[in-house]
Amino acid sequence: MDARDPELKKELDATLHARRELGEEYDSALVESFLEKVEQRLDSTVDRRVRRQVAEQQMVVARGARSAPSAESNFGERFGFAIITLILAIPLSAVAVANAELPGLIVAWAGILGVNTVHAAHGWPFVRARREQKSDWED
Repeated sequence: MDARDPELKKELDATLHARRELGEEYDSALVESFLEKVEQRLDSTVDRRVRRQVAEQQMVVARGARSAPSAESNFGERFGFAIITLILAIPLSAVAVANAELPGLIVAWAGILGVNTVHAAHGWPFVRARREQKSDWED
């Protein structure tokens, strides 16, 4: 039994004490009574947690806040995009050098850099804030 719930521990002690006094013929009734108390305790705990979560969600909705994606949640996407870009950069560089030598290589890598910059810009706070603003044309 966990020490975090002293009332439930007292109930268990009382149930065990009653069992010793009353004998084995009352075991099932004592166990059912104790389990009913445990169930009531669990129900009240779950109800309290659900009410707290609902209240928190209502506060978020009332404030109109959107949960901003964290850097950790975007890491996989950014890392994957960077890997794919580097893999595709190899054949692009080879084609650019074969067709236009150094100027072609510079143009290819400028394009690769541009694509990565645009992808990274979606996570920048001022770009995200600007995207979230509504224009006068929207309802």
